[in-house]
Amino acid sequence: MTHVAVEANAVGQIVQPKKRSKRREWAERILKYGVLVLLSLTYLLPLYWMFSSALKNDMQVYVTPPVWLPNPAIWENFTAAWNKMPFTRYLFNTVVQYALPATFGTVLSSAIVAYGFSRIQFKGRDLLFGICLATMMIPFQVTMVPLFIIFKRFDWINTFRPLVVPAFFGSPYFIFLLRQFFRSIPDELSAAAKIDGANEWDILTRIILPLSRPALMVVALFTFMGAWNDFLGPLIYVNKTDQSTLAIAIQNMRNALGMKGIGKSNAYPYLMAISTIVTVPILAAFFLAQRTFIEGITLTGIKG
Repeated sequence: MTHVAVEANAVGQIVQPKKRSKRREWAERILKYGVLVLLSLTYLLPLYWMFSSALKNDMQVYVTPPVWLPNPAIWENFTAAWNKMPFTRYLFNTVVQYALPATFGTVLSSAIVAYGFSRIQFKGRDLLFGICLATMMIPFQVTMVPLFIIFKRFDWINTFRPLVVPAFFGSPYFIFLLRQFFRSIPDELSAAAKIDGANEWDILTRIILPLSRPALMVVALFTFMGAWNDFLGPLIYVNKTDQSTLAIAIQNMRNALGMKGIGKSNAYPYLMAISTIVTVPILAAFFLAQRTFIEGITLTGIKG
């Protein structure tokens, strides 16, 4: 009987810590996800306020305490705000004349340069790569005036060439990112391709780039988002109203809604409506490419 009691006591001592560990694990998990939910709400709150304000009129916007659920919801604010100014033209300028060419140029040039730094052995390669990375420490404010003078002498002011052409010369950050990803691809693939008679361009286009789709998606998404939200670049180089981008157009609309002739009625809801329209495509692009985006960010640091 004594032996059985000792065994039962030992089993009880083993089971009890397991129960405590499971309870502690559940408590930690609940706490972790609770903090994540709280942080998510703080992130989503400004987006919700922007969207809800787009559905209000002036009376609902400026009332105290604030109205969180518009009643009634004025969905016509979106079409009315879009038609206040030629935003279709501004959308064309942003996407077709700026974002897409800049994205294509950045991905293409950065991939070619990154391939050279990661796969081709030549004298002074590491030194050149260090100089390339060092250019990231030069702020845009330092080069802004010299670049403007250069582009003015090229007669490129009031065109999108100052915003697009530099993209075809690579981006140091994306060169570094792609170089890290390319170095994670086994060298045996390149060696086998060379045995079959492939040159460096064939290896890049037929082997490296198809295997680097996640990293290329990261570069493309970052570049497109940067061009979509860019305010300072178009403000400096594009001074014609009909060539404005969406970022510039929102600022122009903010100024115009306070001027005589358009009036201040529904100024704030219209601004929130346009801001919502401009924000939605970027959010949609991120969620659609979320898995590839996170995979590309994760894998770029595998091999140094």
